[in-house]
Amino acid sequence: MAHDHPAMNDTPQRNIHSHTWIVGVLGLVAGLLLLVYVPSLKAVSGSILLFAGFHLVGGIVVLASLYIVALRQIVRRILRGRTRQAAPVAGIYDFGWGPEWMNGLAVGALVAASAAVAIQVAAPAWWPLAFLVLLLAAAFSVGNSIMRSFRSADHVVLPMVDFLQGDHDLVLDAGCGAGRTTIALSKGLRNGRVVAIDRFDADYIDDGGRTQIEHNLRAAGLSERVRIETADLTDLPFDDISFDSAISTNVYDHLGRYKEGALHEIFRVLKPGGRFLMAVWVPGGAMFAVANILSFFLTSRAQWRAMARRA
Repeated sequence: MAHDHPAMNDTPQRNIHSHTWIVGVLGLVAGLLLLVYVPSLKAVSGSILLFAGFHLVGGIVVLASLYIVALRQIVRRILRGRTRQAAPVAGIYDFGWGPEWMNGLAVGALVAASAAVAIQVAAPAWWPLAFLVLLLAAAFSVGNSIMRSFRSADHVVLPMVDFLQGDHDLVLDAGCGAGRTTIALSKGLRNGRVVAIDRFDADYIDDGGRTQIEHNLRAAGLSERVRIETADLTDLPFDDISFDSAISTNVYDHLGRYKEGALHEIFRVLKPGGRFLMAVWVPGGAMFAVANILSFFLTSRAQWRAMARRA
């Protein structure tokens, strides 16, 4: 039977993406500086091109930030209603990523590049700082390209590793979200079945992902081969040794201090010899482009290996 974890169940888990509004507020501040303060500088106001350019960039940043802070929920409700009314088209998926995650780093790159220009124009002696800020803009631009690639169906792939026992496996997709991994797995699992679980409460995926995964499975023609359940990774509602294999992508790194307990749970429900394929963000160049200094606070490969051995 499933084990109880009172300490985990009694304490609400905070989603690490639940503070999008902070990004929006910071964007508003940056946009207003570009819109109001920078054009007031003598070196900028003397050039009609710079004066107009900073007003334009500042306006774009302010509008984008207002969307994140105040307008997104309204737009989401409208789009969600249209999505539910529309029949799914074969091969056309909706992974629910909001524009703040798909384009937020592009706005950051725009702010950083504008700041570099402002520093260089207003204080030429500070050119090393302007150069560093320009490098930051370049990093944000690369990170935005990485994030936008997640929307492409061409990226719905899994690492080529042997984690399945056979074509008739019962596989657990732990933290399925909008179903990217579920679809990739189901297409390669000829006669097996998938149980896709999630809390469906992530605020960075529209409707927490439940609507999206149902839509996407219909579009892929896989609805009959996947069972969707709402469940918590730290207290799985399954008996011991229930699954032949398990998989999870970009989920366990969101669990904070519950990561190791969740690993214990996944191994509890695996059959002897069953394998668990886990993909997570770890410190590195790609993650630095996406999250900058925040990437240094991610769990390292060595720490993940140590937790897996203990589990």
